[in-house]
Amino acid sequence: MKTFLLLATLMVCTVSHAQFPSEDDKLHIIAGAVISTGVYTMVYIKTKDKKKAFWYSLGVATIAGITKETIDSGKPNNKFDTGEAAVTALGGLAASFTLHIFTGKKKAKKKQAFLLTN
Repeated sequence: MKTFLLLATLMVCTVSHAQFPSEDDKLHIIAGAVISTGVYTMVYIKTKDKKKAFWYSLGVATIAGITKETIDSGKPNNKFDTGEAAVTALGGLAASFTLHIFTGKKKAKKKQAFLLTN
């Protein structure tokens, strides 16, 4: 059954070409992730608060995407592309969430080991 599901999934994925992201979307994801990573790192170092770092980094990446699209919409033959703004925010979300999961694990493990030994 697992083999059948794997083969069926592979067959569907190889036929559908409409879901491949464009080069511009890839750049927006990377830009959102880079911005979010920088902001998360700065806020976490300053405050040591994971929630605040998560929300600030996600917010700044989203604002960066919206600002970029607003500036682009002012150029001739261009319009505001909500998809590209959303993709930038998605890159920020991916980076923020990843950092949120893995930040501060060593400190928690050391604290738990200390409590168990005493």
